[in-house]
This record gives sequence, structure tokens and C-alpha cells, in this order.
Amino acid sequence: MDIRNIAIIAHVDHGKTTLTDALLKQCGVEAASMDSNKIEQERGITIYAKNAAVEYKGTKINIVDTPGHADFGSEVERVLRSIDSVLLVVDAAEGPMPQTRFVLKKSLELGLQPIVVINKIDKPAADPARCEEQVLELFLDLGASDAQSDFPVVYAIGREGVAMKGLDDERKDLTPLLDTVLEKVVPANEGHSADSALMLQPFNLAYDNFLGRLAIGRIYDGTIGPNQPVTIKKPDGSARTGRTTKVFTFKGLERVETDSAGAGDIALIAGLPDIFIGETVTTDASADPLPAIAVDEPTIAVNFLVNNSPFAGREGKFVTSRQIRDRLEKELEVNVGLKVDFSQSESFAVSGRGELHIAVLLENMRREGYELQVSQPQVIFREENGHKMEPFEEVIIDTPSEFQGAIIEKLGLRAFVLQNLTPHGDQVRLVFKGPTRGLLGYRNQFVIDTKGEGILSSRFIAFEPYAGEIKKRQVGSMISMASGKALGYSLWTLQERGVLYITPAVEVYEGMVIGNTSKGEEMLVNPTKGKNQSNVRSSGMDEAIVLFPAYELSIERGLETMADDEYLEVTPQSVRLRKQYLSENERTRARRS
Repeated sequence: MDIRNIAIIAHVDHGKTTLTDALLKQCGVEAASMDSNKIEQERGITIYAKNAAVEYKGTKINIVDTPGHADFGSEVERVLRSIDSVLLVVDAAEGPMPQTRFVLKKSLELGLQPIVVINKIDKPAADPARCEEQVLELFLDLGASDAQSDFPVVYAIGREGVAMKGLDDERKDLTPLLDTVLEKVVPANEGHSADSALMLQPFNLAYDNFLGRLAIGRIYDGTIGPNQPVTIKKPDGSARTGRTTKVFTFKGLERVETDSAGAGDIALIAGLPDIFIGETVTTDASADPLPAIAVDEPTIAVNFLVNNSPFAGREGKFVTSRQIRDRLEKELEVNVGLKVDFSQSESFAVSGRGELHIAVLLENMRREGYELQVSQPQVIFREENGHKMEPFEEVIIDTPSEFQGAIIEKLGLRAFVLQNLTPHGDQVRLVFKGPTRGLLGYRNQFVIDTKGEGILSSRFIAFEPYAGEIKKRQVGSMISMASGKALGYSLWTLQERGVLYITPAVEVYEGMVIGNTSKGEEMLVNPTKGKNQSNVRSSGMDEAIVLFPAYELSIERGLETMADDEYLEVTPQSVRLRKQYLSENERTRARRS
């Protein structure tokens, strides 16, 4: 059977997963959804690259659905090495966005010839012709070859499961898209012999409670089967031996055990407990290893510490530094965009691609029963030729034009420079460039400034010279100086001074940050204080207590709002902000030293 290997790439929320689900459904895979992870379903985004396979007209099509968020770019980078073409999905109304540029650049560098899918053509603001023009401009900007620039275009409405080669064609199903894949993508097994020595490279890892670690890899040559002795080579040429126990291929979303998988296919291999992404699995001990899979460097770092707050150990099952270390070591096996420094015994410096990358790891850990605290995210600086370098980002903002002044002003204070301004009806698209430092903690402010109507996307560009001092934090912390239960009366009197993070009846401790102050200075408060009672009634004594809704902390909100002398306490049921030194005396002593 012929095999075609494709990946679906796009900016976040341009409809990759919906389109993939529709392709699976058309090819007879019932009740399929690629977003199987709980956090993915809750957030409506793809975080982990996932495999599926369908049969169409006697051809097996392996499909890899990739994340659209820049923080999970490492997932995309390694997938692109294992496939033969990409479906570049672009929203007909929004056009190419930052992550479209990032994933397309990687695809073109690898020599892939993309098929462009202009999706969501049923949107009221859709302009497929303008979108196609912008995509062509992007291809030329990125230095695409003549063959790559002559890309086929398919128009689609992923939600309805229809595609057409021309805008006026009949809207029936996804057959035009599947036919384009068969027509334009080179068969993966063409020119490869089943009799050659096995050459397989894992691009992803999975874990099974019974089989242990599983390698998901592309077979470039030869065949692989169960109980087969193999040589595993690192990119530096060092080798070790192993033996497979089971081999699986994909059918729909299911993995199916097989006696043999051949060249061009994507297979799941069990029995190699120490296999890593990018290594080469071969039956020829003298063969050269396949080129290593390179992944971009992390840009921000946070410290993971054992929780030592007064409420430590109340909710978590795993609370010791050894347990946190073991969990981070396990994460490193499958999360190649992450780096961890284990040199300190009490804290671990965890580096990732962005706040969301770190937040998803923390969210997974708390759901598994871990309890820990983390420091404020800091960007990673580099030294190059005696110059201090820091990561820079391109930020693209789509917003109603009435809010553009506030956005330009706020980002200007954070060392961002406006590169381009394009009006489109009553909307405007702003393109900025500036240091990653300036973006930390800005997203919540952006939502407030645009009343929730703006869309902000960013992508890492490169390390550039240090942009100087940035004063970002406009608010101070409201710190509890007492322990106990917060009372409604006390919170009612405090809410005029800033924004509260807690509701009545929440337990607090000394040094816990319960809100922020709008004037920017730190304020010690007592949220447990009740109303003084007297035995004399008067008409003015019984005021109605009206509390504004609390700005309840999530992990991302906490990472964005925390100050550099605070920790974010993350437990299975709670997210709290606290000062690193809980008492005022300790904080004063620390400031003096």
C-alpha cells in the first residue's frame, strides 16, 4: 500500500484540529477528536503533537496534528522532520499570523512543499483572495523556492467538513483536499527497499503502564518487527544495542499491533526503555546516524521549589524535593523544549519557551497531586562577543481601532517599537518588535485595555542586544498581616484600595498576597477583621456589603502578576501568591542585606 505522511500546521485557533477531525470522520473513523488531553479540551488548544492514520483510495495517509501556540514550537519542529508535506491552514479572515510564519519557515527550510488550506471561508469577514495574496507574500518573504511558491490552494470550512478547489465549486465533502494530498505528496515508500538495513528515527515519545517507554518514529528504510535486535545510535555516533518487544502502527486514532512495519510508515516501538528523540534505530551497526533533530533554545526560566508555606502539605500527595525532581526528570523524556538544572538540592531552574509552556507543566503536576512553589519568570540572557543579549519577540495585535492608542502607549513603555500599522475596516493590525521581558505580565493588561476584543499573538525572533531597563509593574501588593478566615466586611473595606484575589471565608496566612493596590505601593492589611459590634442600634449601622467579583488567580495569572520577591504557591486545589519572606521583620532584614 502507498503511504503519504503529512502534518497539519497553523497558527493557534485557525482550525487545524477541527479539520483533522473532519478528515478522520470522512474516512470512517467515528467519534474522533485529536484533542484528547483534558487541558487541551478545557482550553480549546492543541498542546501535544498527535498521530492518526486513514485509508483513502487504497492509500494510507499518516496525519500528524501539531500545536498552534508558539510556546509548543518544539513539538512542531521535530514532527516536520518525519513527514513529506504539510497542510498549512490559514484563517480566511485573519490571514497569516506569527505562528503561521514560524511553522512555515521551518517547513520551507526542510525543503517541504506545502499545500495551503484557506479555512473558515464562511466567516462574515472572510476574504480568501486577500488571504491567498498574503500567504504568497509570506512564502516570498521566507525565501521559498519557485516550486514551493507555486503551492496548490484548497478552500475549506473545517467545521462543516467541506473543501473545494475553486470558490464556486460544489460544497460536498473533503474529497478535493484528500485528492490534492494524493496528487501532490510524494509516496513515503517510493525509492525505499524493504530489504535495506532498518533506519528509523523517533520524533516523539509515549508512555504505557505495561510496555514502558514507546518511541514514535518514521521508518526511512528497511522493516521493523517485534523481537528484533537493533543498534541505537546517538547523533554523536556512540552506539548501544537493544531489542524491540512490540511494534504498532496507527489506524484512525488507535494503535494496532503488527508483525512488520515497512519503509515510509510511522510506527510505535516498545522494548527500548532508554530511547530518546532524534536517535537512530538501525540493524546496521556501521551505518551513520541520521541528522539530529534541532530544537530552538528556551527563552524564560523559573525556579521550582518545595512548598514551605504555613499551608504546605494540606492538599498535595507529592511534596518533597525528591518527588519533584523525579517528576521533572520524567517530563524531560518527552518534553524536548524544556531544560532543567538539577545542580541545586532545594530548587530546580526550569527553562521553557514561554509562560504557557511552564503553566501547562504546572497544571499537569498539580492535577497529579504535586504541591510546590515557583519564582517569578525571568528571561534568559546570553553573552555574545562581550555583549549582553536577550530574546526578542514579534507581536501582532488585531484590535478595534479605538484601543490602538492605549496599546501603543503601554507597549512603548515596555521597550516595544511599532513596526507596522494596517487598518482593515474598523479594526487595525499592529506589528511590534521588542524584548520578551516587556511582554511578561502584559497579556492581562491587554485584555483590560481592549475590553476583551483584541487578539494578541507573539513569536520568538532571535537573541538581540539588551534593550535597557523596563519598569513594568504599576501596582503594589496587598499583603495579609494576620492568619485566619477572610471576612466579607474586611474585604468590603479593602476593595476600594485595589483588586482582590480572594473571596470571603478563604483561609489566609501572614505574608500571603490577597490583592494588588492601584497606587503601586505595598500595603499591609488585615482581611480577618470583623465589624465592631455594639449594643446600640442606629440607622447608619447596617450598611449593605456589596463585594466586587474577585480576580481569582490561575497559574497563568499568577505568573503574570507576581513581583520578583514573591512565590506562586501551586497545590492540587489552590493557587496562592505569597511573599518569599512572610513576616514584615524578615522582609525588612532581607531588604537591608
